[in-house]
Amino acid sequence: MMAHSDENLIAAHLRGDPAAFRELVCRYGDGVLGYLVHMTGNRDQAEDLFQETFKRVHEKAHTFRGGGFKSWLFTIATRVTIDGARRNKRQVTIASEPQTDCGEEDNSQLARLADENAPTPPDELVRQEQKEQVRKAIESLPQGQRATLVLAYYQQLSYREVAEVLGCSVGAVKTQMSRALATLAQRLPDSIGTTK
Repeated sequence: MMAHSDENLIAAHLRGDPAAFRELVCRYGDGVLGYLVHMTGNRDQAEDLFQETFKRVHEKAHTFRGGGFKSWLFTIATRVTIDGARRNKRQVTIASEPQTDCGEEDNSQLARLADENAPTPPDELVRQEQKEQVRKAIESLPQGQRATLVLAYYQQLSYREVAEVLGCSVGAVKTQMSRALATLAQRLPDSIGTTK
């Protein structure tokens, strides 16, 4: 199944092959979840949106017309995120306390691995603190800038693909990216500049 293209997997899924859909989730699940965590700042909310994203992929597979499956998938994930944000605005707004927990959840697997192998050296502690500062700075960006940055940098989509996902021009993507990077440069200490 690994050798099949995304298009072939969608076609197989539409014919009723459950293994094809599982393969798509395996290929893209980690990236989608990571994107949703960056967009929401909350692991539990991201997992709910992850389920909704792949539910929509399942339901809307017949609308996929070929081309870039990854950009089509992230378009759905972005719409799910926007829908979720609208729902949350209608509900009681949750303060930043859940976002504080997110960093601990995101890093729990890394922390477990470090604990199993050896005590964490001071350099690693500094690196983790820098990553936390970057995460908070990214979460503070306006939604459009955050989506652009996460899609282009973390998901490694081209500007053209990001434009497709966000439904805007490549020029708008470049502007959003430029603004996001300028904001991060102001909010982050110089020593963090190279931290991913």
